[in-house]
Amino acid sequence: MNKNKAAFFDIDGTFYRDSLLIEHFKRLIKYEIISPSVWHEQVKHTFQDWDKRQGNYDVYLLDVSKIYVEHLTNVSREDIEFIAKQVIRLKADRVYKYTRQQIKWHLENGDKVIFISGSPDFLVSKMAEKYDATDYCGSTYHINEEGFFTGDVKPMWDSINKERMIKEMAEKHQIDLSKSYAYGDTNGDLTMFKSVGNPVAINPAKELLTAITEQEDLREKTRIVIERKDVIYHINPKTNQVVFD
Repeated sequence: MNKNKAAFFDIDGTFYRDSLLIEHFKRLIKYEIISPSVWHEQVKHTFQDWDKRQGNYDVYLLDVSKIYVEHLTNVSREDIEFIAKQVIRLKADRVYKYTRQQIKWHLENGDKVIFISGSPDFLVSKMAEKYDATDYCGSTYHINEEGFFTGDVKPMWDSINKERMIKEMAEKHQIDLSKSYAYGDTNGDLTMFKSVGNPVAINPAKELLTAITEQEDLREKTRIVIERKDVIYHINPKTNQVVFD
């Protein structure tokens, strides 16, 4: 039996040009579902460090995620979903041109398109629907029987869980991983890259770029793509050759 090819996409920083979780967080504050003081007292300093390129992006996201989970606890499903719909309606088109083109290309070629992201599942599901993804998996935010977020999260932002999910998706959709693609931007996507035959690093963080260049198996098969303004650069990590779209 012929197996399917797939393209696995991270979302934050790979497809979406920022963080869906942070957009959701900001709008919860805007609608005062979460107190506006939270941003100024707990998030602003970390955000400014990253904004000034004085902090590590992964550390920034993890710090903000912890604060987000803390203050989302006991918020109702209705409020969470209402804000999620606002984020998708207003922000979901703010994506990288290259990644959008690749999603379209994979779908037109009959490949399975699968979103595997550390973003909350209630946001990933809506992005998957908007962009016609075959399947998706995000971090699971548990809601209790009364309809409120419990504070418990099953994460999907780390390498171990992404590797596990790729294996599950490969079995579910009968995927040949050796012929498949993975798109990511941080070290959390490293095991996705190792699992497929065609990894693509999009605007990679330093830690991921270092791993690619230092590990021969990744250096041989990984393509690096940088998108800035309206220019897309393809870099071959074996030769450092640069090609412009």
